Amino acid sequence: MTPAVGHDALAIAHEFTLGGEILSAAPYGSGHINDTYKVDVQSERGPRRYVLQRINHKVFLRPDELMANVERVCAHAFTKLKQAGTPDAERRTLRLIPTRHSKAWHIDPADNRWRCYHFIEGATGHDVVRSAEQAHAAAKSFGAFQALLADLPGGRLHETIPDFHHTPSRFARFQQALAKDSHGRAAASVPEIAFALARAHEVNVIVDALRDGTLPERVTHNDTKLNNVLLDDITQEGICVIDLDTVMPGSVLYDFGDLVRTSTSPAAEDETDLTKVQLQLPMFAALVKGYLESTRGFLTPKEKELLPFAGKLITFEIGLRFLTDWLEGDTYFKIKRPTHNLDRARTQFKLVESIEAQLPAMQALVARA
Repeated sequence: MTPAVGHDALAIAHEFTLGGEILSAAPYGSGHINDTYKVDVQSERGPRRYVLQRINHKVFLRPDELMANVERVCAHAFTKLKQAGTPDAERRTLRLIPTRHSKAWHIDPADNRWRCYHFIEGATGHDVVRSAEQAHAAAKSFGAFQALLADLPGGRLHETIPDFHHTPSRFARFQQALAKDSHGRAAASVPEIAFALARAHEVNVIVDALRDGTLPERVTHNDTKLNNVLLDDITQEGICVIDLDTVMPGSVLYDFGDLVRTSTSPAAEDETDLTKVQLQLPMFAALVKGYLESTRGFLTPKEKELLPFAGKLITFEIGLRFLTDWLEGDTYFKIKRPTHNLDRARTQFKLVESIEAQLPAMQALVARA
């Protein structure tokens, strides 16, 4: 992405112990939140590359807590991989480069937080799931990530975005927006509003189960899109889970649910031709297979039972957020056309309908797995 004006990434790179001559620091990747740079270094052992990032503190209001989480997660994951004798442990998790003052992140004079990671060589992120094999690889990787952190010591992680997947809170916000109808848009979205209201009885299922202990709270990623897993350029195996800014306490069902939402339909998130929107059962089967391969050692029977429902709930929750933003006048999600958020809500709700129609088949797949 285009870096913000005034950030001298090359100067910032010198604040980290990169072990050689820093040659360049150029914008890198397609992220929309943080400023990201690829840093090239000439070391005694040859060329090295690193990823330098400025955390967007307008989105992440508690950057120090965020980085404290990232530091703990990276250190624990790498230690476990090394203890297990994983031959390529250096590629299997993000690793932070310390600053010249032995800190995990650098604070510049403008109060920006910067971090630096080793570059994962020979692996690439992909924006769109194009095959069942990719879906399987992504699900297996996110499951392995959760397994690595299932015994994370040191107490509960910080909630860097409180109530991020708290569906009842999202529903309450929708109800408030509907009651105010501050932009007079309710009349143009009557079917979508009715769809949302008809599913009010399901929004508390996971939150209530976490509260009463029926479901365990775990360390979760909370943004399980395919492009947050690097796939090996040769084998296409999932190598490393990236983008750890939303790692915090939650339910594994949130992560699996978002995998279902983002990986099982061939349609874009804002597709206006709703005939293209459907859950593809073979893609769901690939997700289940990959995910359970990595999580069998710790997943509870209740978590496994709710995997299909999680896909429905998270898809509904995201659709609800789009509908709420539409009613509030498009204040959160960026839009490219007047009805963009309403179109997004319709797409998500159509996928919910497809999931509901196939829920028995999805449940049977999980039971057999």
